[in-house]
Amino acid sequence: MSATRSGKGDLRVTEVSVEGLLERVKGVVPLIAERAADAELKRKPDDEVIDALKATGVFRSFVPKTYGGYEIGMDLYMDIGIVVSEACASTGWITTFYMEHNWLLGLFDEALQHEIFTSAPFILAPGSVNPRGGMARIVDGGYELTGRWKFATGVVHADWVLLSTMVETDDEPVQRLCIVRPADITVEDTWHVDGMAATGSRDIVADRVFVPDRQVSLLVPPVVTAGADATYLMRLPVRPFLSLTAAIPAVGAARRAVSLYRELLGERVRFGTKKVQKESASAQIRLANSLTEVRAVETVLRAAAQTIDRHARGEIRLSGMEQQELGLAIAHVVRDCAAVVRQVMQGSGASVHFLDHPLQRINRDVQMMSAHTVFDVDLSAEQCGRARLESEAPLFSRP
Repeated sequence: MSATRSGKGDLRVTEVSVEGLLERVKGVVPLIAERAADAELKRKPDDEVIDALKATGVFRSFVPKTYGGYEIGMDLYMDIGIVVSEACASTGWITTFYMEHNWLLGLFDEALQHEIFTSAPFILAPGSVNPRGGMARIVDGGYELTGRWKFATGVVHADWVLLSTMVETDDEPVQRLCIVRPADITVEDTWHVDGMAATGSRDIVADRVFVPDRQVSLLVPPVVTAGADATYLMRLPVRPFLSLTAAIPAVGAARRAVSLYRELLGERVRFGTKKVQKESASAQIRLANSLTEVRAVETVLRAAAQTIDRHARGEIRLSGMEQQELGLAIAHVVRDCAAVVRQVMQGSGASVHFLDHPLQRINRDVQMMSAHTVFDVDLSAEQCGRARLESEAPLFSRP
């Protein structure tokens, strides 16, 4: 593997293959952990961490093989996201989203993909999923885009910016995805939050930005009929894939929280006693239950990831209702991860609430993650329940 620096100072991967990708990422983990607290204070991803991750080739993961990408499977995707998130949940979030947003570029015109991927092995781009943030009107040769989008994860180091918007038509507005250069938009530092501070997810503002036709796409891949000649990447189901992307860091964070709790039990002496906490039955019970719960939610998420993978490879075909239910299952995973971290915090004493203790940062990060729109359990459950009541399909597959 080799890498060079461009005139702008950013690291560009020149030669790297998918073999050994996970091990290369693991090699960056100590740096990620070392910079986690400072990244939170600065409210943005650490520059050297992003450069080091670039050098691993990890952001090529969902670039088409045609352009030197890896098209990795969902198991490896989870492995990468978890190891990074154990070191820093915010950096894990940035990493999985940067990986996935290269897949979104595959929704655009092939000529645009060719232009971008032949000039760089991957892109770093925030992606807004809220189309109500902006409005575009049709003009000669393209669209004129105006609006404000919150939660722009990845904007600090962006090469491109992906913005979902509504387009005015003679009938109802239609949803579209635009890709523009950072120079075309304004970034406002509004990211003063209690969790996920190190993601630097600032606001994006567009004021009558011209977007050429070729830089506008549907937000979902073309419908693939049975037997159609579609690639693995274009078969990935949008909603479950997005949910998986956002859920992986929660599992990594919960795993790290339980590991820190075990370490703490060997050090902490309960107030008014000389007894180390690991000798307490209640602490032993809490540790065992927390560990079991984390393992259970990881098992559920890995099963969901494998289902997504099988759908993308054409081995099974998920209906729209089944994709909704998969998203709901993933939302439950994130809610359960947040509950595990709360349990750990409740059994760890007051000292873990000092700002220099990693557990309090994990707790705040996971609670913030669980507020993502794709993890609205009640809304998703309502939609899934209604769909099931309107369907005559059996609730359970045959054994």
